[in-house]
Amino acid sequence: MSPILWGDITGYVWGKTDQEIAISIVNEREKQTYYGAVDYLDGKLLIKAYNAGNSNNTIDYLRYLLDASPNQRLLLFWDGASYNRSHLVQNFLGEINRDVSPEQWKIHCVRFAPNCPSQNPIEDIWLQAKTWVRRFCALIPSFSHLKWMFEWFLRHTNFDFATLQMYGAFSEIKY
Repeated sequence: MSPILWGDITGYVWGKTDQEIAISIVNEREKQTYYGAVDYLDGKLLIKAYNAGNSNNTIDYLRYLLDASPNQRLLLFWDGASYNRSHLVQNFLGEINRDVSPEQWKIHCVRFAPNCPSQNPIEDIWLQAKTWVRRFCALIPSFSHLKWMFEWFLRHTNFDFATLQMYGAFSEIKY
C-alpha cells in the first residue's frame, strides 16, 4: 500500500500596506492510498485506489486480485501491516481456502521480515512512480492530475529489477 499526498499551499494576497491581513489556513491534505501487487511473470502492476489502508479494503483488494486471475492460485508476499494480520483478513483467507489442502489454497500469503522494506519489491515500484511524477511537479495543476499521472505510470510500466527477481524461484513452483 502506498499513499500519495497533496498539501502544499501557495498563493497571493493583495491589500493595503498599513493593514494586517489575516488568512485562515486549514492544514487539510488530500491523500490517496493505493494497493498494488506486481505480477512476477509479466511485470505488470495491479493497482486499486482506496481511501485508506484497512482490513475491509485489504479484503476488497484480495477479491480484486482473485477476479483478475480466476484460474490461478496466488502467492502474495506482503508486509506485516496490522490490517494484513487482522482477524477480518485472516477469516477471509480461511473462507477462500476452506476445504482444500495448503497446496491447493487459492491465496497463500507470506509475510516479509518486520521493518525490512528492502525485501519488498513494491516499495521500489512506489518509489519509481513517485520519482517519475516529481519530474513533472511544476506542471501538475491539481491533485486529481497528480493521481492520474501516478496511475498512468504504474499501469503503463513493466517492472523488472533485482528486488523483484529475489522471488523468481517461486514462479516455478507447481503445487
